[in-house]
Amino acid sequence: MKKVKFGIIGVGRLGYEHACNLASRIPGAELVAICDGNEARAKEVAEELGVEFVYSDPKEMCANPEVEAVAIVTNTSSHVEMIRIAMEAGKHIFCEKPLAETVEKCKEAEAIIEAHPELIFMLGFMRRFDNSYEIARKKIDNGDIGDIILVRCYSQDPRSIIEGTLDYAPRSGGQFIDMSIHDIDLIRWLTGSEPAKLWALGGCYEFPQYKEWDDGDNVSCLMQMKNNVMAFFFAGRTAAHGSAVETEILGTKGMLRIGSTPTNSLVQVFSENGVCQECYQDFVTRWHYAYIRELEVYCDAVLQHKQPTPNVYDGTASTDIAFRCKESFLKNELLTM
Repeated sequence: MKKVKFGIIGVGRLGYEHACNLASRIPGAELVAICDGNEARAKEVAEELGVEFVYSDPKEMCANPEVEAVAIVTNTSSHVEMIRIAMEAGKHIFCEKPLAETVEKCKEAEAIIEAHPELIFMLGFMRRFDNSYEIARKKIDNGDIGDIILVRCYSQDPRSIIEGTLDYAPRSGGQFIDMSIHDIDLIRWLTGSEPAKLWALGGCYEFPQYKEWDDGDNVSCLMQMKNNVMAFFFAGRTAAHGSAVETEILGTKGMLRIGSTPTNSLVQVFSENGVCQECYQDFVTRWHYAYIRELEVYCDAVLQHKQPTPNVYDGTASTDIAFRCKESFLKNELLTM
């Protein structure tokens, strides 16, 4: 079986997950190179995964003829430059979300990708590739619930990881661009429409420092889509129970509910505290199989030379909506798109 030879840029928490998947869990992929600004970290991961080539400079890695495709898992502000380097070297690209830290930068990415139509690009909105969401989308397409009336998305990160969250928050772009962009993408994907109006609300309910960053620790937004579907999303950083993501799609003939998956087992603990089921404590574990699935789809696209989705334009659209949400949040007013 032919395999796509990958180099990866960035092996932090999520980059390490992608590196492990590319090295051993995806039949159509072979990880041949690792690059990270922390060369010691790159060497450590390369040794663990049996990867031959190690770099600290992305240009050097992209000059390696053994590398056919590049996975970009760096900080958001570097994405466009990494896309430029890789595409100018003739490499296919899988890039983590968000596409860029501003809409203007997203447009730069569009121009770079449009200049290289022979190369395959895909953006990493992994929730689209979760088995439950794929099934829900098929049922919507089949007309099982009739016409969509409302989409409700609910995402919470656990308080148990709040120290790392607070450390990253000043450079994250804020709740809407860093976290809610997943729900924004799902709403666009499930409804097949774009927002016509939106009103975002929220606040600093537990961690007042978010106010210093023009942000909130819990935020929400109500949207009216151009096809008249209503949509609502909530994003929080302070869940006591763990990582929780839910989505409901209400239609004229029925409803779909994708509940949170609190644990990877059916074990229930019976004790003086009652009946308990442990929850995931990080997003990487919750979306483990979705991360594998999205790269499987990407490898197939490269091998078949077909442009997949989510694409660069999905990245721009979701980023634009996220920043409009932040604008509405800061102004505390309804905005027309």
